[in-house]
Amino acid sequence: MRIQKIVLFISFLIGTSLYSQKQFVFFGSYNWDKGSEAVYVYELDNDTGKLSKVASSSDVINPGYITVSSDGKYIYASSDAKTPNYGTVSSFAFDAEKKSLTFLNQQKTGGENPVYVNVDKSGKWLINATYNQATISVFPLLDNGKIDSIAQHFKFTEGSGVNPKRQEKAHTHSVVFSPDSKTVLFADLGADQILQYPFDASQNPPLIKNKSTFINTKPGSGPRHITFSKNGKLVYSIEELAGMISVYDFSDSNLKEIQRIATHPDKITEGFESSDVHISPDGKFLYATNRGKENNIAIFKVLNDGKLESIGYQKTGGKHPRTFAIDETGKFIIVTNVISQDVTVFKRNLETGMLKKVGKPVKIKNVTCVKIKMY
Repeated sequence: MRIQKIVLFISFLIGTSLYSQKQFVFFGSYNWDKGSEAVYVYELDNDTGKLSKVASSSDVINPGYITVSSDGKYIYASSDAKTPNYGTVSSFAFDAEKKSLTFLNQQKTGGENPVYVNVDKSGKWLINATYNQATISVFPLLDNGKIDSIAQHFKFTEGSGVNPKRQEKAHTHSVVFSPDSKTVLFADLGADQILQYPFDASQNPPLIKNKSTFINTKPGSGPRHITFSKNGKLVYSIEELAGMISVYDFSDSNLKEIQRIATHPDKITEGFESSDVHISPDGKFLYATNRGKENNIAIFKVLNDGKLESIGYQKTGGKHPRTFAIDETGKFIIVTNVISQDVTVFKRNLETGMLKKVGKPVKIKNVTCVKIKMY
């Protein structure tokens, strides 16, 4: 009985700590010209899900994708997206106490249309992927959060050609670190491939090219985004062109497909525009967004073996849900709807995984990306 009381008390302390901390939400957007707001910061009410704007920056153009350093001090953006023959990555400092966002610096990516950026756990390295000219660029990060010049740069050319309009050449679309930070996976939508590079943050450069491998996904699938299970033993890849999620066993650091499941009902047979994928913090549910005619969130239960079971769909309330994020408590999901230019907040049922819309959509012009961080 005494042990049970101690466990309940510890659980209470953890819960109290989580909900007493502040959560900030960061948004990227297509602003198209300097002088217009581009990166936005909102505070998330941990009880109601209400978003309150606290800061913004108009120092960059088209920060289509953003990421947050593990300590929450710095925000990095794939900027100058959709700019012909150009692309940059940008850095910002965020002060959670002052609720201030300060532009730091910018570097060229060496490729056109940057679409994904990620930072390793050590905070030493930033990796960016560009889409139109398929490249991977690796940048050292300085102690003050600024981005140093490129340390590694890889170009990719060959597409699978299965979809002539979308796969005429390579199109790298995402950069994802394994939970132990020893591996980086890159989804190449144009080549129908997932690239795998060993990563060592202590080395310069950190990507070990001569030990890189790849797998071919289903022809015409168009892998877009990737997420790992918390223990790193499973990988889930959402396929934009096929409207599917491929599940891979990664227990021995080699990708082995164990399931492929649709993100849409059987009645939908074409026009797939699947976009983003994430797992709830407790690992029990996986969520995936569909754009196009669907504009919804597909909800899956994660089974004991890591495979997925479809359990429902939730309309996003907007058009073209490009990205979404789950807050660190697992209580809320926040979705960015690009075409309707708004953000929708959903409350998660922690037991069933189902979603319920809360509050009114927040209007953000051409919003493209969302990240959430607890402070």
